[in-house]
Amino acid sequence: MTRSEFDSLCAAHPGAVLSGPGELDAWKIGGKMFACFGHTDTRATNDDHAVVRCADTEMARMLIETGAAGKPAYFRGAWVRLDLPALEAEEAAHRVAVSYATIRAGLTKKAQAALPPLPEEI
Repeated sequence: MTRSEFDSLCAAHPGAVLSGPGELDAWKIGGKMFACFGHTDTRATNDDHAVVRCADTEMARMLIETGAAGKPAYFRGAWVRLDLPALEAEEAAHRVAVSYATIRAGLTKKAQAALPPLPEEI
């Protein structure tokens, strides 16, 4: 998985916005981050990994313990690091979707109402 492929997965979600460059290149929904790429120094980004949110800390812990994800620097709780070169497209799409849905669900009702609607499930 490349950075551009991962960005495409994030961009496919309604209302997702890429902010940056700055300290972080972050994908946000309603002003809240659901995926990001950190900078290794002031000149370059680290495009080898992304950080996303899991639905809960237990899932994050399980992914880290089994080696499916890593512990991200500067993040705690339900956030995990995904190593993009080893990440399969289906797993990446699932992790992005869970992160997006978790962050979106945590927004206020007013903020959620201001967002584009979610596509209807078939």
